[in-house]
Amino acid sequence: MTAKNSLPEKRHISKSEINELPMKAYDGPIHLINTPEAAENAARKLINEPLLGFDTETRPAFRKGESYDPSLLQLATGSDVYLFQIQQCGLTPALIEVLSSSTIVKAGVALDRDVSELQAMTPFTPGGFVELATYAKEARIKNLGLRGLTAILFGFRISKKEQVSNWARKELTESQQIYAATDAWLGRKIYLEFQGAGLIPS
Repeated sequence: MTAKNSLPEKRHISKSEINELPMKAYDGPIHLINTPEAAENAARKLINEPLLGFDTETRPAFRKGESYDPSLLQLATGSDVYLFQIQQCGLTPALIEVLSSSTIVKAGVALDRDVSELQAMTPFTPGGFVELATYAKEARIKNLGLRGLTAILFGFRISKKEQVSNWARKELTESQQIYAATDAWLGRKIYLEFQGAGLIPS
């Protein structure tokens, strides 16, 4: 029987404390997908994954009544992050299969809105989604956002400077790609941390 990891004793961290932490970002392979064929090929690989970090990015709206469909879908494995430019490649059949599968865990923060926005683009029945904030609450952690959870659990901070950048652009900058990949990578990393602490059944 393996011993459970214990979570850090700290259950709340202030914005100023987060800003004092060292910065870190995902530094592994990133695959930028922008054609239906490439999306199908990538999604077929992901169908065999038991656990994916999940996130989406949407072009920000600055005017009242203005809104946009999600521009980017990020899925992280243990070794790579796939960025699907869904305005260009679409939600292909194999991608829908990944999003619908109850045997593939897709872990992230504030998932409901992301999933409902994807469903508005292409209807599907979501399966396997795990809201990390639910387990953070169980652990009595006060910071339920990705930045706060990362700071408490791992002792580093992540950049938010690309958060309101234009995710609909056809050519994403390297900075945008790293930002987007980091969010999905952390979804998977936090899930494993909670699982190791016994909050999520193995």
